[in-house]
Amino acid sequence: MAKQGRPATRTLDGLTASARNAAGSPGSGLPPVHLWNPPFCGDLDMRIGGDGTWYYTGTPIGRPALVRLFSTILKHEDGKYFLVTPVEKVGISVDDAPFLAVEMIGNRDENGRLLRFRTNVGDWVPCDFAHRLRFECSEGGGLKPYLHVRAGLWAKVTRALYYDLVDMGEQRMVDGQMMFGVESGGEFFAMADAEQVRDAG
Repeated sequence: MAKQGRPATRTLDGLTASARNAAGSPGSGLPPVHLWNPPFCGDLDMRIGGDGTWYYTGTPIGRPALVRLFSTILKHEDGKYFLVTPVEKVGISVDDAPFLAVEMIGNRDENGRLLRFRTNVGDWVPCDFAHRLRFECSEGGGLKPYLHVRAGLWAKVTRALYYDLVDMGEQRMVDGQMMFGVESGGEFFAMADAEQVRDAG
């Protein structure tokens, strides 16, 4: 991702302290980053790799609690990613999606199936109208699924969970075309044209 602005002068410790102040008390929920519009303070040498690993100055951040903290102040805006507190905003780079969906559970009731996904930072996200699945073609063939977590932030679904989704998939008519996909939360999320799936099989 292209860098913009001057380099951020924030140290990791300083940003951590600001993030803790912004996050509030434990159990108070996610901070309202959508309400914060502080001045841009430059780009920070922080990157989220394609496998969900967070790096600072090229070194993996090995403290899960710190990664979790930073994930709560992550904001997607105008195609870029920022860490935001009430008083500052610093840019970071993201290789693919900022989160990974690493676990999936599902249940059925009178309303149908509901799938829930756990991200690599510990959030549980229901798959429904507000948290949709989308499928993109991968360079090596096949599909890459993504789950909307919140406010333009997506989680890439792991390959193992993708195969689980395929196993529970079904065919439905969508806008006059037979599609293969999966149902959750009262929604049908189409993966691909059903004929293409049959040919691939």
